[in-house]
Amino acid sequence: MSREPPDTAGSPEIAFYYPGPIWYSSDWIKSLLLFFDGVALLVPAYMKERPEQIDPIMASPLREQGLLHILEPEMLVDKSATEQLASALTNIITSGSLDHLSREGTAFHELSYSRLGSHGDWGLAQMILDELKARGLARESKDGVSIPMHPAVRYMILVLLSQILRPKGTALGLDLSPATDRPQLIEALTELLSLPNIPSAGHVVSLDLTTVGVDLSVVPMDEVLGFRAEHLDAHRQYARAVRRFVRELSLLPPEERDRALDEREAELAELAAQLRKTARRFWKRPASFALSVAGAAWRIAAGDPVGAALGVGAAILGMKGEKAETGAYSYLFSARERYV
Repeated sequence: MSREPPDTAGSPEIAFYYPGPIWYSSDWIKSLLLFFDGVALLVPAYMKERPEQIDPIMASPLREQGLLHILEPEMLVDKSATEQLASALTNIITSGSLDHLSREGTAFHELSYSRLGSHGDWGLAQMILDELKARGLARESKDGVSIPMHPAVRYMILVLLSQILRPKGTALGLDLSPATDRPQLIEALTELLSLPNIPSAGHVVSLDLTTVGVDLSVVPMDEVLGFRAEHLDAHRQYARAVRRFVRELSLLPPEERDRALDEREAELAELAAQLRKTARRFWKRPASFALSVAGAAWRIAAGDPVGAALGVGAAILGMKGEKAETGAYSYLFSARERYV
């Protein structure tokens, strides 16, 4: 089933951070702002004060500058999103893809009911929970608002949500791009897209982290914003290029992929070199901030429930004109401990 891609032309490009309601490392968010028009967080109502409580030094000025967008799962994970999540998860669970996960000795992590879709469709959310509990992958809630869940399953759900909720940004006037600073989330995404019963299997593209700028964690926000105003377009061009790289490469037949890989890598290397040169000249510091992307695109076919769940057309990869195309992607960002 194909769907019309959402019209995000001209909308602010926002880094949709996941998995948690707050970033793992605030030190890197300033550098990430060079590539996007802001950062969005998915924060359950009972955690609505959490960003400012955990990181007031970063969260408060970002909100004041209009660069922080708080998204509420109680509103965003609506009935349609819950149906998409349930469809994808049911396919993954019944395929046996989660049967290998170790239950014994594994510390379970909390997932809010709202992110499982309880506000969108309580019955479907409960069905998913019952299936996971029956397999020892989730447990009864202790507080009534969150669910203890196997970490790998929690990651899988949050990865799916980051893709399913992306088109919801259109109604908010935002073009959401999934982004994380947790490498295990990228591993979960590539594992999901590589499952044998998903048409994207074998076409997943994952770029190595490429150093493109300076870690700005110790730089005052006003200085960051001043640099950003002058150089945002060049950084945004790089972010769009790596995203386009994944889409184009994953759609090519295997015999054409190696040649295209060489060509695209040369183009990306030149863009990255230009960003590093600009950052080092301006900040007088060695480059250390890295950005990459992983994902896949494929043509929607019959019997592809995961593709149908993510089936928002070519706009899922920031492209237009391929209405029968779906896919998923995520940015990965970090600052390296040793400068290069």
